[in-house]
Amino acid sequence: MIITYDGVESVRVSHGDFTIALNPISKESKFKLPSFGSDLVLITANHPDLNGSDTATRQGKEPFVIKGPGEYEVRGVFVRGFSSKTVYGGVERFNTVYSFELDGIRVGFLGAISDKDLSSKAKEEMGDIDIIFVPIGGDEVLGGEDAFKMANKREPKIIIPIHFGSVGQKDALSKFLKEADAVGTKEVEKLTIKKKDLIGKETEVVVLSPTV
Repeated sequence: MIITYDGVESVRVSHGDFTIALNPISKESKFKLPSFGSDLVLITANHPDLNGSDTATRQGKEPFVIKGPGEYEVRGVFVRGFSSKTVYGGVERFNTVYSFELDGIRVGFLGAISDKDLSSKAKEEMGDIDIIFVPIGGDEVLGGEDAFKMANKREPKIIIPIHFGSVGQKDALSKFLKEADAVGTKEVEKLTIKKKDLIGKETEVVVLSPTV
């Protein structure tokens, strides 16, 4: 599995020739993201910063797009979506928390969540999570202490912060890392990982450098 962070909440998760785009930035956003090909797009909230299925399409390849709660299967990848809320762009919106498994690795993606805890259903049905993505920008999404607490409750092997860097919250990452001081931290340009790498692993924060 290869994980790349493109800024705001745009993440690409790939295994072999299968690519999942998580909250890709739309062409209508003030932030920019080069077009790329994907097989599956997961959108957590309806805002141009997050709903760019248009940028995740290239060379006529149309991805399967998921925009809300439910259970889905795409080329053998099972996805579950759970309802939550966000206040994004000054507007209260629905946000979908997703979980899926790829290459034997269980992934949780909180999106632009503002709630400080997951719903009972999400907690029960998400199961064990190996890697979790959590927004840390503050104000409209979780930040610092709340972000780390929510992610750490899932007892993942890896916590990956998003919603910083090109968003402009200069101190968001430093605040988050201060809260996460009790666990190990490393910074990489992209994360390449296999299921065997997670066996016996203690919780670690991995900071991915935004590509844009």
